[in-house]
Amino acid sequence: MEKTAREEIIELVNKLFIFTDYQRWEDLLKDVLTEEVHFDMSSLGGGEPTFMKATAIRDAWKEGFAGIDHIHHQSGNYLVTFVNPDQADVFCYAVASHYKQSALQGSTRSFVGSYNIGVTMTTSGWRINRFKYNLKYMDGNIELK
Repeated sequence: MEKTAREEIIELVNKLFIFTDYQRWEDLLKDVLTEEVHFDMSSLGGGEPTFMKATAIRDAWKEGFAGIDHIHHQSGNYLVTFVNPDQADVFCYAVASHYKQSALQGSTRSFVGSYNIGVTMTTSGWRINRFKYNLKYMDGNIELK
């Protein structure tokens, strides 16, 4: 059975989170992100929104998650709006939990928020070309120290 465009897009967003959780960094480049992404993590203190190479995003996440024992994203409440047949906007909620057994002030931290994700159809299928995280709140040992 063939998937609808909406199903393909939701699966793409799920791959973003799953590949991050399992630190499948090359799969993010190959199967999820366009070569350049409009990237906005300003709600988490990530600076001004900017265009970033997918390789730079991969490198930043790889470095940022180094030393964390487990990462878990749970996402849902997907709203997919097609701008045209080759472009869509996705809104979803997500909770991210990070676990570091050796942390002395608590082994977990959580981030609760939502995402605005833009996707585009490429010759390789749907890919993420815009990414904005909207932090609602953080909880736990934020520094994992």
